[in-house]
Amino acid sequence: MLLSINTTRIPLCVDFDGPGDYFLFIFHVLAGVSTVLVAGSVALGISNTHALLRQNRFIFMLNTSICDTMTGGGIFYQFLFDVRVGFPSKNGTYYILPSLLGVNIMTFLFAQFDRYFAVCHPFFYDRFIGTRVIVCVNVYCWVHVYGMLIVQHLVPLSKAIEIGIYSRISLMLIIFTKITMTIKLFTVARYQLRREPPGPERDSKKESLLIIVVVVVFFQLLWGPSMLYTILSSLTGKYYVMKNDAVNPMKILSRSNALFTPSLYLCASPSLRTAVWKTVWSKIFCCKRPRRWVCTNKQLVQ
Repeated sequence: MLLSINTTRIPLCVDFDGPGDYFLFIFHVLAGVSTVLVAGSVALGISNTHALLRQNRFIFMLNTSICDTMTGGGIFYQFLFDVRVGFPSKNGTYYILPSLLGVNIMTFLFAQFDRYFAVCHPFFYDRFIGTRVIVCVNVYCWVHVYGMLIVQHLVPLSKAIEIGIYSRISLMLIIFTKITMTIKLFTVARYQLRREPPGPERDSKKESLLIIVVVVVFFQLLWGPSMLYTILSSLTGKYYVMKNDAVNPMKILSRSNALFTPSLYLCASPSLRTAVWKTVWSKIFCCKRPRRWVCTNKQLVQ
């Protein structure tokens, strides 16, 4: 018995009618490859270096780098094909790719609180906040975001709309909290650390604070236009529909965050650069010297 299956091919994002189409397509290919390579290298470098895994701040970096690697892989679908994620959706991903934003936002928020307690309340932090707690927090970010997504797809439409409204309100509260914590951490890095005596511990605290502040600032700048548009569109009910995400500047700007974040990690942390070079890039670029065969007298006799 023959089964007839209807398959529809999703067209590419451009028609290749002019040089601009070729440039746009190549740009998205390079963006996807660069994001996967950089974010994937950071994730592998941290996960294969026990000295980094013993520091809680690098566990947060590992979680965001995993998100960024998956976002880079999603570029090959979302930006190379005729796809529009969001409303109105066209060949969408059932909000699986946009939900990576939620995981990143929650991870950055918990990382900000982690750095605040580590610097301002070190005795409380050393006593109660261990590696297991940080791992559970990062796992919770994934369970919360994608658990809400699964529930939203299973419940009736009216309940799904209520969950969507709750998610947007929560997003606004989280963004406000992130901005407040960024200002607070910048103040701590600028004034409070000056009171501590110079040494490796002070340098480590300063480095971790500056990394999270700079990363969150870039995150807000790159994702800000897209999130502001989403919130305003939800409140007003007016949407500006583009052909697909490949030609949407707000989507392109927001997805570039997946490349900027791990790049900032590498630029700001010498220990992370060393780990990534030893565990990833040195094995790719550095070829081992061929072994020289030494013949013994017994081999010559044989």
